[in-house]
Amino acid sequence: MRYFIVFSYFGKSYHGWQIQPNAITVQEVLEDGLSKLLRQSLSVVGAGRTDAGVHAKQMYAHFDFDGEFDADELVYRLNALLPDDIAIAEIRAVKEDAHARFDAIERTYEYWITQEKNPFYSESAHYLRHRLDVQAMNEAARLLLEHRDFECFSKSNTDVRTFNCDVKRAEWTVDADKLVFTIVADRFLRNMVRAVVGTLIEVGIGKSDLEYVRNVLKSKDRSLAGPSVPAKGLYLTKISYPEALQKYE
Repeated sequence: MRYFIVFSYFGKSYHGWQIQPNAITVQEVLEDGLSKLLRQSLSVVGAGRTDAGVHAKQMYAHFDFDGEFDADELVYRLNALLPDDIAIAEIRAVKEDAHARFDAIERTYEYWITQEKNPFYSESAHYLRHRLDVQAMNEAARLLLEHRDFECFSKSNTDVRTFNCDVKRAEWTVDADKLVFTIVADRFLRNMVRAVVGTLIEVGIGKSDLEYVRNVLKSKDRSLAGPSVPAKGLYLTKISYPEALQKYE
């Protein structure tokens, strides 16, 4: 039977989601925990991969297991076993062909910026002392909705078949003591959100303008876009699936 597992993690201590040969990752820790408790070597397939240091407020993965278990009890025991920076919210049965990655229809990321030194954000937001023109950054962000090809924001030498993404929302908001950039799309390229934010910051500090962003988007050239912002300010906050996947039938 196939199961979806819903969880969150603080990414500081991990070299991203996906298992790597010489670095600790979230996938490795989660697989080890599940395998130990269910007494079977298990592999989990994530909804996507986050880079080193990136956080996830909501992440999905699926795994297959033929035995029986109490889902609530497994959540409790898994949370007790896992380190404090990974938390399991739910485990539920799904259709046997449900896929955590390929069935996801929408993903939401946030990027947090703080404009004042704050010890409580030292590992969870990007501190930027330059005053930012939020209105100008929002005008530039709206240009993203007019494009499909985002090769200009993709990490170099990635093995993807297409650079097309359907961006449905891109907006800066002030949330109490931090500035939050929210972006929603059907898919994202590697390093895309951090490159987008870095480019919009160039506009916010007055270094560049809307024409610069238009030219970057048309160029398909990563070297023309702004620098990538630090990973610690980036959060995967939501993954959406079709209604039919929400329950096992």
